[in-house]
Amino acid sequence: MMIISSGPRRLLIAVVSAVAALVPFYSAHAEMSAWAENEGGRMRLVALAPDASGKIRAALQIEPKPGWITYWKEPGNSGIPPQITIAAESGVTLDAIAYPVPKHFFSGAIEDIAYDAPVTLPLSLTAAGKGPVTIDAAAFIGICKDICIPFQANLHLKLGPAIQSHPQEEAILQAADARLPKPPSQDFDVTAHAMSPDRKTLSLTLALPDEGKAAPDIIVTGPSGYAFTKQIGGKRDGATFKVDISIGKLPKDYDMAGKRWSVLVIDGGKAMETTLAFE
Repeated sequence: MMIISSGPRRLLIAVVSAVAALVPFYSAHAEMSAWAENEGGRMRLVALAPDASGKIRAALQIEPKPGWITYWKEPGNSGIPPQITIAAESGVTLDAIAYPVPKHFFSGAIEDIAYDAPVTLPLSLTAAGKGPVTIDAAAFIGICKDICIPFQANLHLKLGPAIQSHPQEEAILQAADARLPKPPSQDFDVTAHAMSPDRKTLSLTLALPDEGKAAPDIIVTGPSGYAFTKQIGGKRDGATFKVDISIGKLPKDYDMAGKRWSVLVIDGGKAMETTLAFE
């Protein structure tokens, strides 16, 4: 399944994107920026001072209003993935964005991979210098109900010295980390994977943590902008699950050799994310 914006949602995005660029800076002189707000929700930046090596623990907090959703890194066939840009003059680089376990929503032909409740995206940052740090970040997300509204805000944050204690920020960051999918383990992993010669199906064998009867939710992310979720012929035998994932179209002339895809497996209340390497 190719991830694109389509239909009425795409039309609205085109109309209001110019307006979104006009959102002002939201400043704070602490470890949390002020909230930026729009019709569908609000967001802010949270961060702690750099450690001795310049590493900064941070997060983007997003709170959709009731009935609204915001999107995962590969959002479905009509969503907008989160985008965060740090101004170069901040002297801070964004190393990685982590994503808590999302939900899978279906409404007719529309499939969304998203969050329908407050969510915090952990950010890994690095400060280049040793002095006080000021972060100027531009955050852009999609927030949707019957329509999808681009939500862009410039978030400004001055970090205090590392010797100060910030229990509220620490609690926010720890709670966000707890919602991330776990790495693979002996009882929850992809034990085998293979792409068919025609590249139409990906065969997976999973070790699952519980011997349930229902099929797990599986989200395979391949090239940027692509996610694959349609299961074919899944069979659960105790803690083992074998299934084919429909791949559909890939980019023209896409070469699988050496590529690394990701897979998120949600089995009941547990979730695991791992990498699929292709020779």
